[in-house]
Amino acid sequence: MTDTTRVPAAARPLPILIVEDDGALREALSDTLKLAGYDVVEAVDGQSALAVLERARVGIVVSDVQMKPMDGHALLLEVKKRHPHVPVLLMTAYGVIDRAVAAMREGACDYITKPFEPDALLARVVRHMLPAAYGEDEDVIAEDPATREILDLARRVAATDATVLITGESGTGKEVLARTIHRLSARAKGPFVAINCAAIPDNLLEATLFGYEKGAFTGAATSAPGKFELAHGGTLLLDEISEMPLGLQAKLLRVLQEREVERVGGRRPQSLDMRVLATSNRDMAAEVRAGRFREDLYYRLNVFPLHNVPLRERPADILPMARRILSRGIQPGAGSAYVLSPEAERALTAYGWPGNIRELENVMQRAMILARSLTIDPSDLALPRQESAAQREVPAARANPPAEDIRTLERRHILDMLASVGGVRRVAAERLGMAERTLRYKLRQYRQEGFSIPAGGAQDDGQD
Repeated sequence: MTDTTRVPAAARPLPILIVEDDGALREALSDTLKLAGYDVVEAVDGQSALAVLERARVGIVVSDVQMKPMDGHALLLEVKKRHPHVPVLLMTAYGVIDRAVAAMREGACDYITKPFEPDALLARVVRHMLPAAYGEDEDVIAEDPATREILDLARRVAATDATVLITGESGTGKEVLARTIHRLSARAKGPFVAINCAAIPDNLLEATLFGYEKGAFTGAATSAPGKFELAHGGTLLLDEISEMPLGLQAKLLRVLQEREVERVGGRRPQSLDMRVLATSNRDMAAEVRAGRFREDLYYRLNVFPLHNVPLRERPADILPMARRILSRGIQPGAGSAYVLSPEAERALTAYGWPGNIRELENVMQRAMILARSLTIDPSDLALPRQESAAQREVPAARANPPAEDIRTLERRHILDMLASVGGVRRVAAERLGMAERTLRYKLRQYRQEGFSIPAGGAQDDGQD
């Protein structure tokens, strides 16, 4: 056994689940993996393996194909249905390789033919098993099958350098997913550089991305690297890429094609070694058709598309997320955490969450302020009223679309708050419970829609 087959000492890996009905072979496999430094969980058949997966996290399932009553292929299908993020490695006899190849199409990460050397098994385990930190990111909740499927795709693409385009509604956690891809990649030790294309004025975005040389423009007293250079050896996230001006999109396309960047005012291109991720809350194909986004850049970014589903489509994540937010609200020295009453839990799962995770965070923060005890009741949540079925049947002439009502109420609330603090964006963002860059992005949208925006005072630069 070579040293390269042993588990790295830096992080304790997840256990390996061995599924084998032959006791002697199961023991031999277990000993081989334990000697290499892995923890092992054993199961005598498919049903026992599924029971293990319900109560414990594992890094990989190593299963024999020839078992009764549930064989390895049936187990594979059940694992992919219930735990799609868990890799499954099948052990098969030489004469049934064709079935093993079919299993690869059904979701198996790999197969190995008997008899095999210990190093051959260990090499496959090292290649395919989930990283030790997988699923432990404090910002990631993955109880719902829809979320697990997304994380499984993220794990697979993280092992490559492919460009990823992450789409989804605002507040679904697209940046969190991007950080997860970086953390699971070979570039995890490199920098993760994020830039919000909607939060930086158009005239500064080019210099921010590409950097600039001294004297390139008024105020450029010194040279400065851009985000591309800062991300060298790591990952660059272009957040809300659909907000980038068309002229700058052409320059970005060239950087992605040539893998080199030239600073504003510079004459010497610099080579780049980085991975590019991009996010958008818009329908990118529709943006291309409307002429607001370059088609060639879209296809350059859309190498591996990931769609982050809204919170209402992953209901099993709602209560775990709410409880985690509550656990973070423990005051120093308090010693006790807030808990949700059964009625509050039902209210949370019944609500539609148009604002997704960001709205859930705001609701739970508000509930901790309103709660008179450590038990949170439905009244503490102060959730907006939702339309009943009868209200939804009211003709369009007598009722506005719910989504439009929500946007109108949000805009009115934001502008009223901004006016109440004298137009100071920083203070308004704090009181609204949102990031200042998000507030500025929304204000820019409102101005483009023709609404009057309260001007900032001396404490605020007023740029939106």
